[in-house]
Amino acid sequence: MKRKLAALVGLMVLWCAGGADGREWGRFRGPHGQGISDAKSIPVTWTEKDFLWKVELPGGGHSSPVVWRDRVFVTCEDPNGAGGIVVALETRMGEVSWQKRYALAAYQHHADNSLAAATPAVNAEGVCILWQTAQTTIAAALDHEGREVWRRDLPGIHSQFGPGASPILVGDLLVFTHEQEGDEGQYRSSWIALDRRTGQTRWTVERKNSEISCSTPCVYQPEGGRAQIVFTSETNGVTGVDPATGSVLWELPSALPARVVGSPVLAGDMVLNACGKGGTGKQLSAVRIPPSANDSPQLLYALTGKLIPYVPTPLAKDGLLYVFHDQGEVRCLRVETGEVLWSHKPAGRFYGSPVWVDGRLYALDRLGNVVVLAAGPAYKLLAVNPLGEKSHATPAVAGGWMYLRTYSHLICLGGTGN
Repeated sequence: MKRKLAALVGLMVLWCAGGADGREWGRFRGPHGQGISDAKSIPVTWTEKDFLWKVELPGGGHSSPVVWRDRVFVTCEDPNGAGGIVVALETRMGEVSWQKRYALAAYQHHADNSLAAATPAVNAEGVCILWQTAQTTIAAALDHEGREVWRRDLPGIHSQFGPGASPILVGDLLVFTHEQEGDEGQYRSSWIALDRRTGQTRWTVERKNSEISCSTPCVYQPEGGRAQIVFTSETNGVTGVDPATGSVLWELPSALPARVVGSPVLAGDMVLNACGKGGTGKQLSAVRIPPSANDSPQLLYALTGKLIPYVPTPLAKDGLLYVFHDQGEVRCLRVETGEVLWSHKPAGRFYGSPVWVDGRLYALDRLGNVVVLAAGPAYKLLAVNPLGEKSHATPAVAGGWMYLRTYSHLICLGGTGN
C-alpha cells in the first residue's frame, strides 16, 4: 500500500481549522444527492506531489467514497474471489481503520459494471452497504468500528447488465430499489425501506418489472411541507413516496420512456432525470412536483437528441443545468426552459457525475482525468488533472478535502483555507 503524506503538523492544523460544518458526504453525490459542496479549499490544478495521501485499495471497483467526520468509506471487489469488501480509512492520513469482507456468488454483468457498484450510505450511527448479485441481495449496517449490527439477505437481482443503484438513509430508514427484469411470476420488483437500527422491513412499494433502474433516489423537502422520496425508473417514470408509510403521493409514469441509470436532480420544485438505451441517452425530462395532494405532476419539457446523457447524473445550480455526456461532451442548459447555452468536449468520456465546489465543476472522465470547469453561462475550461488510472466514480468533498476514487486507489487532496 503506498501513500504520500503532507507534513503531519500542517495537516493537523488544517483539519482542526475545518470545523464541524461540511464534514459529511453521507451518500452518492453527497448531501441530498445533489453533488454540491460549500468547501473553499479544493485546488484547480495539482500534481501527485500535492496529494495529502494516495492509498491502494484492497480491490477494484466503481462505487464512490462517502465520508463521516474522520472516516471515509468505500467498497471494493475481492481480488481473491467472488466477494465484496467495505473499507474504512482515516481521513487525516489514509490509514485503513478496518475492512469487512462479504462472500458473494459470481454472476455475469456488463463489462463496465462491478460487484462494487453501490456507494455506501453513512450517518452518525454507522455505515450501511448494499451488495446485489443475481443470487442474493445483502443489506447490512455496521457501526463506525466495523462491527456488523444487522444483515438482511433478500432475493437477488435479475438484469442483463447487473444492478447499480445505491442505498440512501432517510431519517431512521435505509431505502433502496430492488427492481427486476423478466417474468413477474418469477421475479418481483419493489422499493424497500428497512429500519436503520434493526434491519426490519418498514415498508415496500411493489413495482412492475421492466428494464431495471440504476437510479439512486433523493429526498425533496418542500418549504412548509412534508418530505418526499423521489424515485425515477422506466416503468414508473418519476414518483414521490411518503417516507413514513411508503405510500405513493404522486407519479408521472410517462416521463422516462427508456432505461434510467442516472439519478434525479432537484431544482426548486422541479425534478430532472435522463433515460437511455443502447449506450446513449434518449430523453431528459423536467417534471414539476405537485404542490399538494390535489394536484398532479406536470411535464415541463422533454429534450431528445445528442445532448442527452445516459449514465452520468447532471447537476443543477443557480438556474443552470450541467449535463456531462457519456461520449465526453459537457453542456450547460437553463433549468427552466432547457435552452442550451454552451456545449464543449473538454477531455474523455464520462461515467462519473460532476460535483460543484466554490463556483467550479469537477468530474472524473473514464480515463481518470479530473476535468475542472468554471460553473456559469459561459464555457471556461480551467484544468484537466490526470490521475493515471480509469475511474467510473464521482468525487466526494468533506471537511475541506476532496476524495477521488480511481479503479484501485483512493486519493485525498485540498484542505487549504476552508
